[in-house]
Amino acid sequence: MKESPLFWPAFLKKDVLFVLDETLIPEKVKYIQVKTPSQAVKVIKTMKTRAFGQFLVVLSTFLLVLKDKNIKSDKALVKKFFDVAHALNKSRPTFPFSEVTGMILGWAQKAQKENKDLRLSLQKSIEGFLFGIRGRRLERVQKLADTIKKHKVILTHCNVSGELAMAAQICKSAGKNISFFATETRPYFQGSRLTAWELKKAGVPVTLVADNAVATLMRDKIIDAVVVGSDRSCANGDFANKIGTLQIAVLAKEFDVPFYVLTQPSNKVKNGGDIPIEIRDENELLKVRGKRFAPKGVKGFYPGFDVVPHKFITKAIAINVN
Repeated sequence: MKESPLFWPAFLKKDVLFVLDETLIPEKVKYIQVKTPSQAVKVIKTMKTRAFGQFLVVLSTFLLVLKDKNIKSDKALVKKFFDVAHALNKSRPTFPFSEVTGMILGWAQKAQKENKDLRLSLQKSIEGFLFGIRGRRLERVQKLADTIKKHKVILTHCNVSGELAMAAQICKSAGKNISFFATETRPYFQGSRLTAWELKKAGVPVTLVADNAVATLMRDKIIDAVVVGSDRSCANGDFANKIGTLQIAVLAKEFDVPFYVLTQPSNKVKNGGDIPIEIRDENELLKVRGKRFAPKGVKGFYPGFDVVPHKFITKAIAINVN
């Protein structure tokens, strides 16, 4: 199984965090060099990486801080951690960064209280957590493969950070060939730029389809399952994902199409109504790569996510990141 670059799109090398610039795919595969927390926040806000990539950036930013030799004392280091956590938490309101940063701050306070070597203790904790996440994501890839192998043609929306392409490879190696329809996923076109790119790169058949063609695909029985990712999960099973996911879930229920979602269970949010939905800059909708396509004076409304109630889910394929 060949690993997709989107499966682990950010990694630390010496004193630099390398982040895959997903906005440049498929034209080129290029990594942004991040050396400071403020640069990390900018990478997140400007959507240079998304979803799981942003999660990796958050964790790795604290490793960058640990390498800052200008921070002399443990007290100063803990204060810096709190400042960085605050900046990261503000960067995207829908994402549960505070769950991750809160965990790291807890480790810092505990290590300080127990008079441990703070830098070494935090480095081991963060790197160990990352190692565990990698293993659990690979386990979820296998779970996904086991789930989709009974289907022939699958619709997906947005991008699930490498896992779908890898699961399809597992199915292919077992003699089960599956093809995909990927929505364009406006306005960032993650489906056409990322999902279609990585599936084709993995040798998996993929067809691009307009976001508003989903009902037709289901009515005409062109697809027989849906797989999506999630950016935030709730205690009751609701989840948030890229805007447009809700209407796909509703249609899947109407046309009796199995709807699968990759989730990270969390008890921090009770239900979908408690998830803050990020309203992105209207220019991200009105312009494509800097060129305006809407008439001047026309406003744009771009909620980045919508919430899918758990009643629409056929099966949640989950990992526990805690």
